[in-house]
Amino acid sequence: MLADYAVSDENSKGRAYPEPVTSGRSAFQKDRDRIIHCRSFRRLNSKTQVFVANQGDHYRTRLTHTIEVSQVSRDIARDLGLNEDLAESIALAHDLGHTPFGHAGEMAMNRYLHQLNRSFEHNEQSKRVVTLLERMYPDFPGLNLSFEVLDGLSKHQTPWDNPNMQIEAAPSLEAQVVNIADEIAYSNHDIDDGLRAGLLIWNDLTSLRVVDRAVSEVFDRYGDITDSKIRRSRVISTLIGIMIKELADNTKSNIEDGGIKSLSDVYGQDTPIVSFASEFRKQMHELKDFLHKNFYLNPEILKLTNRGEHVIEKLFDYYLSHIDEIPAYLRGEDDIISVKDYISGMTDTFAEQKFEDLC
Repeated sequence: MLADYAVSDENSKGRAYPEPVTSGRSAFQKDRDRIIHCRSFRRLNSKTQVFVANQGDHYRTRLTHTIEVSQVSRDIARDLGLNEDLAESIALAHDLGHTPFGHAGEMAMNRYLHQLNRSFEHNEQSKRVVTLLERMYPDFPGLNLSFEVLDGLSKHQTPWDNPNMQIEAAPSLEAQVVNIADEIAYSNHDIDDGLRAGLLIWNDLTSLRVVDRAVSEVFDRYGDITDSKIRRSRVISTLIGIMIKELADNTKSNIEDGGIKSLSDVYGQDTPIVSFASEFRKQMHELKDFLHKNFYLNPEILKLTNRGEHVIEKLFDYYLSHIDEIPAYLRGEDDIISVKDYISGMTDTFAEQKFEDLC
């Protein structure tokens, strides 16, 4: 029961290496399963989201973030009549190429590579992981995912991920959904983690319009919740629901106003179709600005991220001088690329261990 502008098996562009059609699973369900069973996906469990992965059992890791993005993506895709399996696959793969130590690790990697006239961008690295670096099949490198999943990885665009990227052709609506689902997921789980860690203050948060709206809805439904953990849980759940509804409602208006009736209509657009209305977007910017100033730049967070940057820089120095210690399957193309592929694939724990042993 997909909408005419959704991506289906029938209108998919296929795979780089053609494979026989099998019954029981759609092409995008196969993509999802391949991603879940690859090593890079398992390593996300020990990679930082904001807090270093071993700082506490209840803070988000890169894996739990990925799962939350996947859940939000499916909910939005279902409401819009889009392909849930494609949205889920893009969401599950979107951070496979992320470095250890979160965005600080990515910035350190990119800064180091700029000195060597190279660059690092984790969306492109995610695509590299699934097209080349994963080794699970005898007939082709990578996972041989559908072109629509690869396109969604290349064009993944949030304020953290290539915010100024120029896109020649619009991605599928499913890919656009994942872009915003990523933003919805991290905005809400970072509030939860920040409050849990005592780095955010409840009364400051409720001064934000979108948070105040969620608090009012929770009060109308439950009354005054005195247990702070339950109150926090209900407010964040309500916030996610508000954001999903605002996004779906505005996107439906965009589809109707833009005369979007087919997949070719989607690909022909030069601006995103999946988007918040301008007024709600302002409220989202207020929330993100608040988190940036009060959470991401908090001295406790910066202390953790500075450590991660130092580890990555020192490991890069070491392995460029000891290229023979890079696993053989990663060597050969280019020494700099080999080191980049190896370090970006490390978990926080493994990178720390290597740093202590070697540096």
